[in-house]
Formats: sequence, C-alpha cells, structure tokens
Amino acid sequence: MSGHSKWAKIKHKKGKTDIAKGKIFSKLIREITTAARIGGGDLSANPRLLTVIESARAVNMPADNIERAIKKGTGELPGVAYEEVEYEGYGPAGVAMIVRALTDNKNRTTADVRHTFEKYGGNLGATGSVAWQFHPKGIISIAKGSVDEDKILAVALESGADDVRNEADSILIITPPESFSTVKDRLKEEKIEWASAEFTKLPQTTLPLDEKNAQKVLKLYEALEELDEVSQVYANFDIADELMEKLTSNV
Repeated sequence: MSGHSKWAKIKHKKGKTDIAKGKIFSKLIREITTAARIGGGDLSANPRLLTVIESARAVNMPADNIERAIKKGTGELPGVAYEEVEYEGYGPAGVAMIVRALTDNKNRTTADVRHTFEKYGGNLGATGSVAWQFHPKGIISIAKGSVDEDKILAVALESGADDVRNEADSILIITPPESFSTVKDRLKEEKIEWASAEFTKLPQTTLPLDEKNAQKVLKLYEALEELDEVSQVYANFDIADELMEKLTSNV
C-alpha cells in the first residue's frame, strides 16, 4: 500500500504545478478517449469512463474538453486511437514496477520508458516478470475526520469491499474491480464524499527502503510519471512515514 498511498501525497503537492503545465489535462484526455473507445460513452454502463471523468472534474477540466474527448473515443469526432501498453521492470534495490501507458506510437514510448529506467538505475524486464506480484483493485480515499470511521467501515464491507485501511490522514477502501462501482454508489447514498477513486494495482508485499534507496526509487518513479504517454506507475516499495516526509518536504 505504501507505494500507492504515500506517492499519492507527492502527486497532491505537485498537482498545481502539473495543472499549470497542462500535463494532467493531456493525460486525462487520453484516458477519457480510451475509456470511451473501449466501453462506449454511456457513463452508467462504463464505470472506467465515469471514474476518469470524476478525476477530470476534480481538477476543474472544462466540460467541453471532457465532451470532446468522449466523442473522439466513440468516433463522433476524429481523433487519435491510443494503444494501452504495460511495461514491467525493476528499479533500484529491486523494487518491482509496472508502468501503464496510453500511446499512439508504441516504439517511441518503449524507447522512452527503457531509457528512463536505465537513466535512474533500473531496468526494463520481460512481460510477466513482475506482474504476478500485483493484484488489480479499486481504491477509494476518504479524508479522515470527514465521516465517522465506523460508518465508513460498515458501508464499505456491506457493499463488497475487500478491506478498509486507516492511513495517517485518510481512510482507504480497497475493492475488487467488480465491486468498485457498487461501493461508490453506496457511499453516495450515504452521502459519504471521497477525495479520490481509481482503479489501480496493489502489491502483494512491499519492500522497505532506506534513505539512499528511497531517494533513487522516488527519482525513477517521478521521471516515469513525467513521461507524456505514461498514465500510471505501480511499485512495491515501502518508505517510513518520517523518511517520506523528509524526502518530499520540498516537492
């Protein structure tokens, strides 16, 4: 979990800068277009599309941008067809990593991802080399203190969640992919608001890192996320809270 929840804090701090660069918008447009192409433009029948649109609205993406991206995905407007690609590899200290990308040029993206791994002390592996260490999940984050924690636990487990985890400043609901929408619907019914909700891959076990290796891994992680075609990076690292705060205080 640490590789997900703790990195989310870094991304939150980087958020305003990324929005200013337009990087978040371009990545979300790729996601919306792809989700609409695969599952259609009906939000009620396409939970993946609904989830991405909720993320887009959370960063104040204009409604016109969202609508155009959906229409490009469904073919109502001309647009680029993005291919979903996953890369597997190892970072410093043997940290297992999966890089998910949406690209219109697989050869270019493969070269960029390979170069980034090598530049920051990692190496790109073969398909299947690390995927077995991760499970697909839905994850919903609720700000701690916004709702009674016992109520969150009851609603989540009754609606099909696998687990509810208590983090430093949030409550994380972990769901199987097929229960993700059901849990979100129940939370809405109970008027429980969440800070974020997304499909992800969680590691079965995590690898604790000391300061030296943590610095190296975070540099690689950030560099991969900065690539235009990369939409998500999953990793099995664990960094102690105090060390993470020290390393990200200037982010």
